[in-house]
Amino acid sequence: MTGLHIETIGSGPPLVLLHGWAMHGGVFAPLVERLRDRHTLHLVDLPGHGGSRDSAVALELDATVEAILSQVPDAPWCAWSLGGLFALHAAAAHPARIPALVMLCASPRFVRGADWRYGVSAEIFQSFASGLREDYRGTLDRFVALEAFGSDHARDTVRALRAELFSRGEPPAESLARGLEVLQTTDLRAQLPALQVPSLWIAGRRDRLVDPRAMRDAAALAPDARFMQIEHGAHAPFLTDTLEVADAIATFLYAVRADG
Repeated sequence: MTGLHIETIGSGPPLVLLHGWAMHGGVFAPLVERLRDRHTLHLVDLPGHGGSRDSAVALELDATVEAILSQVPDAPWCAWSLGGLFALHAAAAHPARIPALVMLCASPRFVRGADWRYGVSAEIFQSFASGLREDYRGTLDRFVALEAFGSDHARDTVRALRAELFSRGEPPAESLARGLEVLQTTDLRAQLPALQVPSLWIAGRRDRLVDPRAMRDAAALAPDARFMQIEHGAHAPFLTDTLEVADAIATFLYAVRADG
């Protein structure tokens, strides 16, 4: 397989959806149900994940973005977690093709630093990388639990994420390790001040992986950005607060089209 697995669902203006680490486009099922009557959704499986696990495309910013752009129409991109790094890079590099950006529990830099205090400690990613080698399934299970932690519906979230995790086959450990490397080493903050497209940053107030304060600070760096917080949401609010997230996305994109 040379390209990427991309599923197209719905009707209306196009919208590209990018998932997070270890998952695939199927994780967006509840959100798809809310948006499919308003948008034609292009659900991308990132390289090494889901239906793209055998893709020859490298899981790196430029190669992945170019592969997606070759298979989808001009459209806003909405991306969760790891997917946000690819979406932000794409919107910064190709504003004529990506007229708007939605960052869903995603940050331009995931790792904490002296000048980025709300990131995750580098040791977290190192521990997951070590865990993949020693206990593949146990490590993914711990990650799923961390994604759900803090939510009012943590048990349901864990159940939903676990159900999707291997529903399109097991992602290769080397692909997951590469995804962790992307999360640990990428810093796209410098692209934000020159971002030419409007952006919406949706945070979960109880998110333990992407601190909402990091998303607020990132949005403040972009010239045409809006920040909103899902009060009872954790790292996957599109599963627990689906209607609120879907309405926020649809309202934002409608306003972008009206302004354009």
